[in-house]
Amino acid sequence: MAAPLPDLQRSAGRAAETPAPSQESSRDLAPSPWLAQRAPLIPPAVPHPQAGPRLGPDRIKKKELGVLAIPSIPNPFPELCCSPFSSVLSASLLPKATSRKKQVIKVYSEDDTSRALEVPSDVTARDVCQLLILKNHYIDDHSWTLFEHLSRIGLERIIEDHELVIEVQSNWGIEEENRLYFRKNYAKYEFFKHPVNYFPEHMVSLSSETSGVIGHTQILQMFLSSSTYPEIHGYLHAKEQGKKASWKKLYFLLRRSGLYFSTKGASKEPRHLQFFSEFSSSDMYMSLAGKKMSGTPANYGFCFKPNKAGGARDLKQLCADDEQSRTCWMTAIRLLKYGMQLYQNYMQPYQGRGGCSSLNISPMRSISENSLVAMDFSGHRSRVIENPTEALSVAVEEGLAWRRKGCLRLNTHGSPTTSQSATSSVAIHRTQLWFHHKISRDEAQRLILQQGLVDGVFLVRDSQSNPKTFVLSMSHGLKIKHFQIVPLEDDGKLFYTLDDGHTRFTDIIQLVEFYQLNKGVLPCKLKHYCARIAL
Repeated sequence: MAAPLPDLQRSAGRAAETPAPSQESSRDLAPSPWLAQRAPLIPPAVPHPQAGPRLGPDRIKKKELGVLAIPSIPNPFPELCCSPFSSVLSASLLPKATSRKKQVIKVYSEDDTSRALEVPSDVTARDVCQLLILKNHYIDDHSWTLFEHLSRIGLERIIEDHELVIEVQSNWGIEEENRLYFRKNYAKYEFFKHPVNYFPEHMVSLSSETSGVIGHTQILQMFLSSSTYPEIHGYLHAKEQGKKASWKKLYFLLRRSGLYFSTKGASKEPRHLQFFSEFSSSDMYMSLAGKKMSGTPANYGFCFKPNKAGGARDLKQLCADDEQSRTCWMTAIRLLKYGMQLYQNYMQPYQGRGGCSSLNISPMRSISENSLVAMDFSGHRSRVIENPTEALSVAVEEGLAWRRKGCLRLNTHGSPTTSQSATSSVAIHRTQLWFHHKISRDEAQRLILQQGLVDGVFLVRDSQSNPKTFVLSMSHGLKIKHFQIVPLEDDGKLFYTLDDGHTRFTDIIQLVEFYQLNKGVLPCKLKHYCARIAL
């Protein structure tokens, strides 16, 4: 409704009497950019004929130019700016609330110590490993792995770096005593580095589309491609379902669509092939119990377990004749199931969806250590040792000399006797992570198998047959070998040897460090030691 005429006249009179704002006050009252954009939407006020003198077009234009020439005040809240056709605080411009529910998981180590972690629901296996590496100040050499352990049925598998840990746990039954284990596995991506050890020629054949002879690197590329594929074939023992379960040796073929077996010898004709298992809705596990629980023909069993199933009845169990055959089958199945994602995990170990992956944790090495150089102070003038081989040999010699002095300092009554020197040597090597006191041969093989059958994985243990000797257990060629370390006494001094006294060492530490640098009588150098870490 329109206002009465006297009220409009009084309003116009007050507007005429109000003094015009100065330039400084105009500057203070200048609108912010987002308000300036909204100004044209406000209809211009129509003055009353008796409201007083009107400004001419030129003066109005000059006044508008004066206001526009004033520098605009920067908006401190640009995120609140929006279109003039919407409200100032639009709901679409506000940050979306992310519902990342947190859950508590429990992770175990090989010495049965555990640690509870509160993680988001989308945390990956790599994120959990990074978090444990950070909390325990471990060195990240890209071999730390999270395992799913099914204790009731004696199965275990690698949880791939990209898998969601909460999703893995959601498939567990309430009464199942399953665990997550955190430990090293040097063989997790070893097939990308040395494929020749994982794909023997008698188990690999090419498809009809491929012609010619290709190397092992090309075989990996074929696994990762979607057009061609290598065919893995060979004999496996399969467990038949029924009341009286028995094992039958069949000829199997691995193809991109799944695993098949032949009903007629080693025939590959389509009419003789029968489907055994596919990989998209099932996971592959390694059998740890072996003959004791499953009654397998050998200790090289593996199986397929559906994701949503819980009991042992749903397992599709297989058994190979040797470790090389089992490793070839399991590696090929991993490549066919995960494809390029597995290669991305190998190339980008810190890639993840969130959580700890954004930390980009590098190996725990101090800056001061990277800036050190090797020096030689034996002469009249000191010098920098630039040759890496010479620097390494000098470091080894200084370490051995330091340990000899430490052994002498352990005895406070004059020069040590032979028995006292042996006691002090034992006290030194027992503190090493690679030494395992009083474990059996089977336990040593289990530790090496869990941390990966990579050439050079080793540990040192006490001998069960001879209490005065030690045993070096190591992996080479997908096999575990044992070498006896024999004590040797000469001129009242005690030495240790692996080659009947041809090469002698004053203590076990010196022996291990020598074979880490030299192959000697061993099939390869010692590279990775097995250790039981505590969380």
